[in-house]
Amino acid sequence: MKALFVVTGRGIGGDAVIAINIAKALSKYDFQSEFALDHTAPGLLFKKKGIEWHKTSIPQAGGHAATKKTLVNAGFKTGKAVIETAKMFRKINPDIVVGVIGGGAVVGCLTAKLTNIPSIGILNTPTDAKVCTKITTTVALPESNLFQTELQNKNINKAYSPVDPEIIVGNRENALKNMPDAFDENLPTILLSSGSTIFEKMAVAASKLGKSGIKANIILVGEPLEEEYNKYFDNKIDNNKLIYLGYINWINDLYKIVDIAVVTDDGMMIHEAMTWGIPVIALLKVKYGRYHNLAAVFEGAVLESELENLEDVLGDAFANMDKMKDNAVKYGEEVLKSSDKIARIICTRAKKK
Repeated sequence: MKALFVVTGRGIGGDAVIAINIAKALSKYDFQSEFALDHTAPGLLFKKKGIEWHKTSIPQAGGHAATKKTLVNAGFKTGKAVIETAKMFRKINPDIVVGVIGGGAVVGCLTAKLTNIPSIGILNTPTDAKVCTKITTTVALPESNLFQTELQNKNINKAYSPVDPEIIVGNRENALKNMPDAFDENLPTILLSSGSTIFEKMAVAASKLGKSGIKANIILVGEPLEEEYNKYFDNKIDNNKLIYLGYINWINDLYKIVDIAVVTDDGMMIHEAMTWGIPVIALLKVKYGRYHNLAAVFEGAVLESELENLEDVLGDAFANMDKMKDNAVKYGEEVLKSSDKIARIICTRAKKK
């Protein structure tokens, strides 16, 4: 059978990872997967994996940061996008369409409804929840407002973000080999990341910790959203001890030497940290002021922090390290099952064709 994933975003970060991880799980159920991205998406993650993709129009309203204006603009564009995407569906003839997050979920599921193809919506924004739950079977991820809500609708499923189970396979020695001389193996290691892209608040947090004198390795990964953020990574000024690695493709290895992760209150990295049993500090409102309350989803394994009190919260995390690790391990066991759980939901829906 053939699954077609309609994926929002640039094909670089979390939305693309979600689609690829689900597709990998689906392959165990004899599904072949193809992908569609917006015309403007560079698709760097797909390129790295040697995956080709189809192009169509996938309007975005800004996800959790959507405003009335962006929603209206995206709404006007969605009609044209559905017509264009319908032509693509008829050419590809998939057995099921998987709409992934935001615009990808909306366009994918609406077009599937129009072309009489079974679909699944993978949700994590208020907009995709409003649209997709009315027309098809859906899976709400933890960032969705539906995830922490008691639901009676049997067509709305819940799942942790689908990580690749192979994420837990890493090489400590390879990580150490890639570390600069400033890395001290005898110190605890704090990883900071806002995903593949570094947002300014995370850059400021990393620089602040690098200058704090804290007895730990301070590591930052990702590519700056704006070139001007590079000023925060200059180790030649203000005695900044930050270790900036840039965008890396060996994150699995890096997790082997991380003791605490400071990440955003969303996305895959919190889930990945759980699979490694790594305590997490969720730095709040990094991405356009968004807040998801994932500390409640992973209670006891994730602490919340504002930028101003990050050092204090880090102190609390180190003081409760063993308990937080134990809680992370428990969640991690369930997170590792999420890709297969979603794949089985898709299989069931496809068989109803």
